Amino acid sequence: MKIYDVEGFPNPARVRIALAEKGAMDKVEFVPVDVMGGEHRTDAFKAKNPDAVVPCLELADGSHISQCTAITEYIDRHFEGASLTGETPKERAQISMMNLRAENGLLNAVGTYFHHATPGLGPDLETYQCAEWGSKQKEVAGETMTYLDEVLADNEYLAGNAFSIADITAFAGLAFADLAKVEIPASLSNLIAWREKVAARPSIAG
Repeated sequence: MKIYDVEGFPNPARVRIALAEKGAMDKVEFVPVDVMGGEHRTDAFKAKNPDAVVPCLELADGSHISQCTAITEYIDRHFEGASLTGETPKERAQISMMNLRAENGLLNAVGTYFHHATPGLGPDLETYQCAEWGSKQKEVAGETMTYLDEVLADNEYLAGNAFSIADITAFAGLAFADLAKVEIPASLSNLIAWREKVAARPSIAG
C-alpha cells in the first residue's frame, strides 16, 4: 500500500492522522510528490489520480483511491482499531454530515481563500485566481468556525462523544487557516479548547 502525498500539507495530514489513529503508519509506504514543481499535474500522476491532487492511495493490486474521505473510509475498514467513520447507520450518517460541514465550510473554504485571494503557492501554480470569490470563502470559514464552536458547546467532539474523521478534517482546516492567516476569534472558547485537546492526541502530538 502506497500513499502519494506531501508531508505537512492539510489534506495529506488528514490521512496521516487517520493512519496514526489506527496504528498503521508503518503499514504503508509514503511516496513524496513534488507539488511545487508541478509533478501532480503530469500525465503520469494524473493516470493515478485524475483530480491532480494529493493524497492518493495505491493498493497492492495497482488500483488507486483519491479524495481524503474515501481514503480514510478505506483505512478505517482495512485496519483494526476504534472506528473513525462510525459503526451504526446513525453514527455513520452523523459523522459523514459533520465531516462534510467541516470540509466544505472550513477546510475547502480556507483553501479557496488561500488559492484565490492570497499569493497562494505562487504564480506558476496559481494560474487562475478570483479574489472576490476567495474573500467570500474567508467569510464562510469564519461562519463555520462559529457554528463548530456552538456544536462543541454540547459535544465532546464534532459528531458526538467519540473522535472521528470529522474532527480530523476540522483540525486540518484550522491548521490551513493558520497558514492562510485566518484567525480563530478569541470568543470561540469551545473550538479553541477542542483544538488543544485534539492536538494532544498521540496521533498528532507524536
